[in-house]
Parts: sequence; C-alpha cells; structure tokens
Amino acid sequence: MYIVIGKNGQLAQAFKYLLGDKAVYFSHSDLDFTDIEKIRETLSKYNAEAIINTCAYTAVDKAEEEEDKARKANALLPKAIATYCKNADIPFIHYSTDYVFSGQGDGPYNEGDKTSPINIYGKTKLEGERSVIETGGKYLIFRTSWVYDGYNKNFFCTMMRLGKEREELSVVDDQIGAPTYAPALAKRTLEALNNIQGEFPSGVYHLCGAGQTSWYGFASKIFEKAKKQGIQLKIHKINPIPSSSYPTPAKRPLNSRLNCSKAESVLKIKMPNWQISLEEAIESYKNTA
Repeated sequence: MYIVIGKNGQLAQAFKYLLGDKAVYFSHSDLDFTDIEKIRETLSKYNAEAIINTCAYTAVDKAEEEEDKARKANALLPKAIATYCKNADIPFIHYSTDYVFSGQGDGPYNEGDKTSPINIYGKTKLEGERSVIETGGKYLIFRTSWVYDGYNKNFFCTMMRLGKEREELSVVDDQIGAPTYAPALAKRTLEALNNIQGEFPSGVYHLCGAGQTSWYGFASKIFEKAKKQGIQLKIHKINPIPSSSYPTPAKRPLNSRLNCSKAESVLKIKMPNWQISLEEAIESYKNTA
C-alpha cells in the first residue's frame, strides 16, 4: 500500500492509473502541515510501504508575489511528511525541479552541482529538498523538468488548444531542457522502488525525458506529430523568439538540462526519449478529447 500526496495533480493521476486501489490519495488540503501530530494520526491509519509526494506550488510567476504559499507547499509540507516517514521508518519519495539551478552554461547539470535558483519557485523547491534531507530518514528526491501529460493544464495541452485556434504562434527558443511525460515518470518511480535491494539508497536523483529540445522545438514536434496522427489543427507557422521577447514576472533558466545517469546506475531506471513519450501523450489526448 502506498500513500500518494497531491491527488489532483497530473503526476498523482498517473500514479492512480498505475496503482489504482493499491494506494490511497490525499490532496494537500487533507493534511495540516503545521500539525505534525495530526499528520501522524491521518497517515498512520494506513500501513504504507512508502509515501509519494507529488504536491507542489508550480505557478512559477504567481510565486513571485505568493512566496509564503509557495513555501508552505514546496518546503513545509514535504518536511512534515518526511518527518512522519522517518519516525515510521518508511521511504519518502519527493519531486523537485531543474529550477534549483541558475540555468547557466550549456551542459547537463549533475546532482552535486551548485544550486542557485533564480526565482521564488526554485528557491522554495530547494528549501524543500534540504528539509527532506535534514530529517535523516529514507528518501528519494527526483529532480525533473517540463512535466506534462495528455489532458491536464500544461504546455502540451496549451499548444494543442492554441494549435486549433490560431494559424501562427511565437514560442521561446533559447530555453533548453527535456519534456517529461508524467506517466513515464510515475512508472520509473515505482520501478526504482521495486529495484531497491539491501540498504536504501537515499539521495537526490535527476529523472527527466531523454534528449533535449527548446520550448519552440517541443511545440513544433507537438504539432508535427499531432497532424500525423490525424488531429486537425489550424496552425501553420511557428516563430522562434528569445526569452527577452516574452518577459515574465519570474526569470526562467536558459539551461534546464539534467544528467540522469545516476538514476540509471544506482536505481536501474531509464526514462524514454521525450519524442517517444510525446507520441503516447498525443494518443492519450485523442482518447480524452
């Protein structure tokens, strides 16, 4: 039995598809992270073998003016649940982000590279990482990037909507990273837990789609593959633009590349290429549209 936190998010929904009634699901509002004893009472009703926290405040721009709300979800809640897991002697699985890095350079970041977030979202996610580590329990922290699925509120679904409404779009082309398909991320997480033998390999791991692209490249492939699968789109022109032409309240890292070799060597898991996952996402979109 697993406990999954953040039941309304796209990653939690992927876990629900994979686990069904082999897990119980909570939203963040079901748990009062300021009351450790209440969390203990709620979670101890279930004989969980691990707790998976998918909950996060991910409104990157809004976080710039709602730092307290972002910190509650991204740092205080994981600290509270990690504390419970330490006392219960069960693993805590938590997700973080490439935004803990500055985005400088053009090579993939390793887990031990210096962190230096450039926005509030990244700052609070880094605080969450550190609070989980400091509890001293069993944990896996997966830093990932550009998470999406085929039917929730995300870049992929936004592009599909705009592709049906508009003939021309402009998309940022100087932010480089890897789209990560939520169902693939959930599947590899469970594989990692199943693969662990002996001493629990607590640590921070990078886990995102294989390969790399820009948001412009991602959008272009979305439209290309969607048309090949028979989806009718109005879009016929995409313009690549620099980030400076699309200013946002929160700065975005230009380099979101993550080196995932540690997860492959230690946990024996490997994510599929992002373009392969994209085809699955389009099939999912067609089935739910």
